[in-house]
Formats: sequence, C-alpha cells, structure tokens
Amino acid sequence: MPTINYKNIPVYYEVQGVGKPVVLLHGFLENSSMWQDIAPALAETNRVICIDLFGHGDTGNLGYIHTMEDQARMVKYVLDELQVEKAAFIGHSMGGYIALAFAELYPEQVSGLVLLNSTAQPDDDAKKLNREKSIQAIKKFPETFVKMAIPNLFSEENRTKMKDEIAELTREALRTSHQGIIAALEGMKVRKDRSFILRDAGFPILMIISKKDPALEYTSLIEQVENSGIEKYEFPDGHMSYIENKDEIIPVLKQFVKKCD
Repeated sequence: MPTINYKNIPVYYEVQGVGKPVVLLHGFLENSSMWQDIAPALAETNRVICIDLFGHGDTGNLGYIHTMEDQARMVKYVLDELQVEKAAFIGHSMGGYIALAFAELYPEQVSGLVLLNSTAQPDDDAKKLNREKSIQAIKKFPETFVKMAIPNLFSEENRTKMKDEIAELTREALRTSHQGIIAALEGMKVRKDRSFILRDAGFPILMIISKKDPALEYTSLIEQVENSGIEKYEFPDGHMSYIENKDEIIPVLKQFVKKCD
C-alpha cells in the first residue's frame, strides 16, 4: 500500500498507467476506491494518480478543519514526490473544490480541469447552516448520518435501482473517521468563491452537470457555464454520475483528457 508522509500524516495514493498525468480527487465521504471503474479506463492512455484526501480512506487527519487549501497543498506534495510537473485534474464534488484551490495556488501545474458534479461557488448561508447541522449530527449519530447521506446523493429513482451500489458506497463511507468527516464539513463551509477560475483559466475546463443532482442547484451550475468559456456535459440523474451514468461518463472523460497539454 503506497503511502507518503506529509506533516507526519500517512497519505495513501495509487498510480497506474503511463503517459500524461491525470489526478483523480474523490468527494466527501468517498475515497480513491470510487475511481475503480474510471481509473483503469483512463490508465489505458495516461498515468493516473488517485489520492485519499485528509481524513478519508487510508489518509490521516491534519486537524479539526481541513480547508480546501490544506488539501491542495497535500496534493501538491504528493505530485512533487512523484515528480509530476503538470497534470489534468478530475474532482468529484469536494474533490472539485480542492482541484480549484490547487488551480489557484499552482496554475502552472494544471493542464486541464473537470468539475464532476461540483461547483466553483461557495456555500450560501442555507448550505452553511446545513453543514453545521451535519456536524452536530456526526457528533451524536455518526453511523446514522452516513447511512442517510449516501442514498440522498442519488436521483430518487436510482435509490431503489442501485441498492447494491449504495450499500457498497455506504460501507466505504463508514470507514471515514468522524474527525475526518467534521474537518471536511468545516473546510467546505468556509471555502471561497473561485468562479474567477472558470473565466480566467489558461487551461481547458469541463463541468459535468446532473439535472437531478440533489446536492447542487442545476440553474446555478448552468449560469456558471454561461458566464465562462468552459465546456459542459449534462446527465439526467443525480450527484453520483460516475455510478449513475458509468457507461457514458468514461468516454466523455477520455475525450476531454486528450485535449489537455
């Protein structure tokens, strides 16, 4: 199991394939196992790097709060250790927030960016309040919170159709430490607006949007695309498009990665 020590914390990562580097960043309550179908497909033509983010999977906790910048600096450390000078990034949900933070801190190291069911906008007041309620729920009923959170990320019809996939995701999510869950929620709650990256980036950006995403407002995502020169691709289902639209998403990602220098 490859790990790197960062600030005395074990950071787990996986590398497969050869070619131009692609970095895959998972979302909240996920870990690098979420890429089990996508990573091998991309590795046919690229060097694919999957990293467990702070407090998730087999990576330890940094502190009470894991800001998006904290996570991005850790990713930079891993890439430096692997001698990766430039890479395309694919970030799911929270992974997209971290990829945007990385793009602000180290723009010269980004050859392209996919926001997979993610947004460049910060939490509004209602979302911040929900994060705070989630933190209180984790402190009191952690297992119940996780078991309720995962199905609610799928479109309503898929919550029944994809019971096996939801059960597997829930098993993985329950591995996440309580501190890691709270620290991620605290970090997402205070993340900044990075809409300017969508307008000003010197690299290609693709936003993958799901029409029935329970976690993100569809019209807000469309407005972000309309106010920028970035590409978009739409799916009909929920927040977990890498599962709900698995067969369709792989060629979309492979095609985009080809465009990245």
